[in-house]
Amino acid sequence: MSALGVTAALGGCGSSTESGDVTLKLVAADYGDSAANSSQKYWDKLTQAYEAKHPGVDVKVSVYSWNDVDAKVKAMVDAGDPPDLAQIGAYADYADAGELYRVSELLSIDTQADFVSQLSAAGEINRTQYGMPFASSTRLLFYNKDLFADAGLTPPESWSDLASDAAALKAKGVKYPYALPLGPEEAQAETLMWLLSGGDGYTDTVGSYSFDSPQNIDTFTWLKDELVDKGLTGPVAPAKLNRADAFAAFTRGEVGMLNGHPTLMKAAAAKGVKFGMVPMPGEKGRSKATMGVADWMMAFKKNGHAKEIGEFLDYVYSDENVLEFSHEYDLLPVTTSASEAMALDKDDADLVDFLGELPNAELYPVGQKSWAVVSAEIKRRIGEAVSAEGDPGAVLGQLQRAASAAQNAA
Repeated sequence: MSALGVTAALGGCGSSTESGDVTLKLVAADYGDSAANSSQKYWDKLTQAYEAKHPGVDVKVSVYSWNDVDAKVKAMVDAGDPPDLAQIGAYADYADAGELYRVSELLSIDTQADFVSQLSAAGEINRTQYGMPFASSTRLLFYNKDLFADAGLTPPESWSDLASDAAALKAKGVKYPYALPLGPEEAQAETLMWLLSGGDGYTDTVGSYSFDSPQNIDTFTWLKDELVDKGLTGPVAPAKLNRADAFAAFTRGEVGMLNGHPTLMKAAAAKGVKFGMVPMPGEKGRSKATMGVADWMMAFKKNGHAKEIGEFLDYVYSDENVLEFSHEYDLLPVTTSASEAMALDKDDADLVDFLGELPNAELYPVGQKSWAVVSAEIKRRIGEAVSAEGDPGAVLGQLQRAASAAQNAA
């Protein structure tokens, strides 16, 4: 998305000190791309303001890169010294092990009710919410306006439109008519966007994995036959093209179309690329669903302090703090009230289209304890489905068997 030092054992972890003071430990992910915009600065400002109003509570925050933060929390939990709070990528393992507070044990009713419903539901296991959404994003199809104008094109509304646009861009010498990043960095995202546009996804209506459904096989067969095999995805094989490299190529003006999230807007604008954004095309028209992504806040029970944790989180999820974080890192608010405020703010006009996709968003199956293993399998294998010798049905069948085995093991 350098590890900083883990805070050592802090006072007040097991119980309140004699003075009545409580120390809360929070481990958080870093959304910044440099020291100048590190998430540590956001948390330092927030906790200083909170502590000034709550002199009996001391909040210690340790921020780590996305490469390290999940492993850091796991190591602390395995050592028997979990933080009070963790803001990381997944919560299901800890909830399944009975290590987390239920959200209803922590937050005020107003804060609980304010979460965007799709995100709140994704934080539930067996209808009980353990994961609190902290940051969210959706995806849109970005296109290069100059390249489209030069080829006399309009943005695609269906798969056939996308394929014909890509063919016209290739004829004009565009390096990546449609960039298809199925490399190991974030293949699970590009995959889900296409599966949703084909009318299915990773799971069926009862939450079981459904990689090799007829719709999913048809989707990847179309991708291979109509885009990859016709040379419309560029000089780098999709299995070797990572999202970051595809984004960089877009900012260099080398990509006609690709799926992107809000941070791509700033990067492209900084390079002078004129771009437009439209919903992901579906097989016969606009896709009925788009992909949403959320990261999670969770609270561990071992150290107690449910009251102090809840009061602190009510403050974290105030409109002011949610909007400040969203603005700093080009992300979408996770609460309805902050989303409404963003939609009405003319300074956030560029994010309105992404906000509009949130009600139709489908998230990764993060409530499945097996998801981390399954996601790694997608990253490792899915590119083979569209390779020169690839068989989409066979690869999706392999993923289905791996996912079923992972779920059974979990």
